[in-house]
Amino acid sequence: MIWLPELTEPAENFEAFFNRADNKIRSVRNVWLLNYRNQGGSDQHESYDMEEMTDDIIRFMDKNQITMATIGGHGFGAKLAAATANANTDRFTGVISLEGGPLDHRYHEAYQELEQYVTYAKSIDLNEMDYGQAVKALKDNIACPKWASIFCQNLKQEGSNLHWKTNYQGLYRNMKKFEPDVAIWSQSYGLWPGQALALFASHSRWIHLSTNTLPFYNVFPRLEGQFPTLIGTHADGFESPLNHWIHEHPKEEVFYLANRMFRWLRYNDGANVMLADKTEAGWYFVPDRGYDL
Repeated sequence: MIWLPELTEPAENFEAFFNRADNKIRSVRNVWLLNYRNQGGSDQHESYDMEEMTDDIIRFMDKNQITMATIGGHGFGAKLAAATANANTDRFTGVISLEGGPLDHRYHEAYQELEQYVTYAKSIDLNEMDYGQAVKALKDNIACPKWASIFCQNLKQEGSNLHWKTNYQGLYRNMKKFEPDVAIWSQSYGLWPGQALALFASHSRWIHLSTNTLPFYNVFPRLEGQFPTLIGTHADGFESPLNHWIHEHPKEEVFYLANRMFRWLRYNDGANVMLADKTEAGWYFVPDRGYDL
């Protein structure tokens, strides 16, 4: 399984979730934590174009000889995962969306707050600060402690030089576009005809339960009529902004989230997108490609 993180968050932050002693996901899948372009150890580019980013992931798969995989992600990572699978139905068996997906987030308060944090990070002159001063500035000016810690993770000290692991200049410019690639969902990204799982916090600030489930049905047709099994909520009584990180909080409920993902991977995922489910595997011939006339 290929897993993609939220904007600016290091993919390595998911190691604790997937390596939990009570998390059985790795008993049925190898998990690749992937930092996509402009963050973590990946290359930095001016563009956040979705088509280019999906091509990046396919190149990663080709380089590592991954013929077919499940793909999932958190936040923007879930949006990128869906777009990648939609454009490459022959390379994926299922899509997991965790606290993110095929939505236009431009008008969500949570996204607008993140935009403000990115604007501040972009404005900092790291040449005038040491590591301690930069950390203090971030913690003093980023209201959400969780986001502040993530931005601090993106500081890198090399000798006497301090710089960002994330391309905040490029991310800032993209967020200021009329239709930011990191915020919108375009119809041109297509739909995913195969198996899907969508999970989000009951009181999510990124996915509003009353209205935001409809776009999921438009992009993932198999989710329609499947609430609350294949598309559903988690952490029902947790109203903190930390519920965006339901894989971490509340700690006593993380096991149940991991188990829902494990059961879907074991019993739903893994079938060709042209099959109804795993019970049809072996009963129908699915050609690898079309035939030339």
